Formats: sequence, C-alpha cells, structure tokens
Amino acid sequence: MPYSRLTLACLLCLASLFAWADEHVAVEPSDELLASLHQGGYVYYMRHGPTDTTLPDRVPVDFDDCATQRPLSDEGRELMATVAEHMARHAWPIEDPVLVSPFCRTQETARILFPNKPQQIDELLRYTAAMTDDEKQPVSEHTDRMLSLPVEGSANRMIVAHGPNLADLMEYFPAEGTLVIFSPLGEAGYLYRASIPPELWPSLASQAP
Repeated sequence: MPYSRLTLACLLCLASLFAWADEHVAVEPSDELLASLHQGGYVYYMRHGPTDTTLPDRVPVDFDDCATQRPLSDEGRELMATVAEHMARHAWPIEDPVLVSPFCRTQETARILFPNKPQQIDELLRYTAAMTDDEKQPVSEHTDRMLSLPVEGSANRMIVAHGPNLADLMEYFPAEGTLVIFSPLGEAGYLYRASIPPELWPSLASQAP
C-alpha cells in the first residue's frame, strides 16, 4: 500500500529521532536509586513495547480502531511480558491508575505490565511525531506537568506513552520498552534520574528483594 505524504513525513521524523537516541546516552540506575524506588515519590515513564514497523500509523489515526495504528509485534509482547516479570520481582509500589496514551500499543503495554491495575486514558499523552509544532505544544506542556507534579503517598506514578514525546522535552529518545525514571520537583520541574532498557533488567536482578 503506498504511503501518504504525511505518513512518509512521519517515518522521516522517526528516522531523525533514532539518530538522536545514539547521541544521548542513557544513565543506568545506581544501587541507591533502585533501593529508594521502594519508598515511592518518583515518576516512571515507560515507552511502549517493540512494534511492527511494517504497519505504520495511518494519518489520521482512529483511537477506536487499532487497525489504523502501529501495533506491538509478537516479539514486543513477549519482551514486555519478560519486563513485567522483572518489575514484579522488584515490587516497586505503583499508584492507581496507570496513566496511558490513547494509542492501542500503549494500552496493551500497560495491560501486559500491570494486568490488575486500572488504566486512565490521557489524550494529552498521545503520540507527537506526526504533529505540527502548534499541535505538540499542549501535549508537551502536559507531559512536562505530569513529570513535575509531586507524587503523594509512598507510591510511584506510572506513565505509559511514546518516545518522541520525551524527545520533544529533553532530546532523549528512549528505545521501545525502556523505563525512564524521574524525580518530580514541583514548580522547579523534574530531574532525570536513570533509564532501564529491556536488556538491562537481568543485571538488576540482584537488587530485587
């Protein structure tokens, strides 16, 4: 099927973002940070699992029709199930609900990771790669706010969304399935602490209770 100009533009945008990923090296979590996650107060930003890039998003996307959206691949589902097992071993407290972009791939990722937790669909976490700068602005402002807002109680906030949204904020484009950890600072913004890409989890196993 021939791609539309908007779809091709989106694919070119993704290619440039992949290049950014190589230029911004992720920070691995320290033992002290991993221990402190049990006390809560952090914001987790999970990029959805690996996807089938042969099935790109249509333009426009229909949020109610997963057939119009780039889906998780079978390998991506298996990988996120493995990530879910690792996260369960660490038993970091996650507040309800999990905040999720309206795209099917983010909702499915959240279901795999947290099958027993409610989801709250947040349209202002939607994918920004195909947007104009004016369209991106409210999404970027909302994402910035959700990373900065202090977390009440002894849990951690979980957001499941998209890589380009973070790239718009901090020029860091995490790989699919990567967990990015922030300290929310309220009016002062947020502090990037570390990233856990899927391949890093086995090396963190010794830190699990």
